[in-house]
Amino acid sequence: MTFSHPSLLLLLGVGVVLIVFAWQRMGPGLAMPFDDRTHKKRRFTDWTLRSFDCMPAIALMAAVCMLAGPQVLRRPTDQRVLTNIQFLMDVSGSMTVGRRYDMASDAITKFVDTRPGDAFGLTLFGSHAIRWVPLTRDLDVIRNAMAFADPQRQPRHMGGTRIGHALNFAMGSMVAEASEGDRMIVLVSDGVSSDLSGAAAAMDIADDLNANDITVYHVHVGTGSVPAVVQDLARETGGEAFVATNKRSLDNVFAHIDRLRPDRFERGGTVAVDWFAPFAITGLIAAGLHMIGLGGLRVTPW
Repeated sequence: MTFSHPSLLLLLGVGVVLIVFAWQRMGPGLAMPFDDRTHKKRRFTDWTLRSFDCMPAIALMAAVCMLAGPQVLRRPTDQRVLTNIQFLMDVSGSMTVGRRYDMASDAITKFVDTRPGDAFGLTLFGSHAIRWVPLTRDLDVIRNAMAFADPQRQPRHMGGTRIGHALNFAMGSMVAEASEGDRMIVLVSDGVSSDLSGAAAAMDIADDLNANDITVYHVHVGTGSVPAVVQDLARETGGEAFVATNKRSLDNVFAHIDRLRPDRFERGGTVAVDWFAPFAITGLIAAGLHMIGLGGLRVTPW
């Protein structure tokens, strides 16, 4: 055990002096005119009265120890490892078909609500990529940003779908912003990428993602199967690709991603934590015994 303000322990000397004074001040008693007979010694009573007289000094010493800041070294509970999750949202014109964007937006909001403590970011892409929300732990920012990322609000030059360009853009943002913790990109799109026409280009991007410890999960919200090139890219990074064409399946996909990347914890190092309990208990007991003593168990001159 250590103290954060050890110099205050010098005040314990005051308590020691008070205890010594309390233990020695009882003499033979005051002789009264009618005290004409011999009384036997009651050593137990004498010791009890002296002990009760020391209680205020003990309470004072306990208070001094608490003011000095007692601390002990303890290993804290496991610390949650931060997961940096960047949503890569397709806002091309086709995302308005069948309310695809609205369903994806609702599913993302629910997914965010299940992972408090993680950092989330949002990148919009079509023909170009836009960094909409940097990585943040303020979940309200992501919730409020989704409405303004509606594909119907985007300019015409966002009408295409370039997944390769968007992944490279999101990777650069992730490397710049995520200095600690795991890294994950959740790609939500309904189309085939115009810049991933060959498997070689996709594998080059996957290699770069792996080099930066970034896992990609792809949620395909369009009709038909997942584009093979995007599915291979996701699996190459350790992720997976899913098809979700309605609200229920979207919720299930994000719940599955949550299970695939559960919260991870690490053992923290030893830290000094306050240890007031024993001194507080000692002070309260001493104060309580002193109150009992004031009710009759106290030194009298006879």
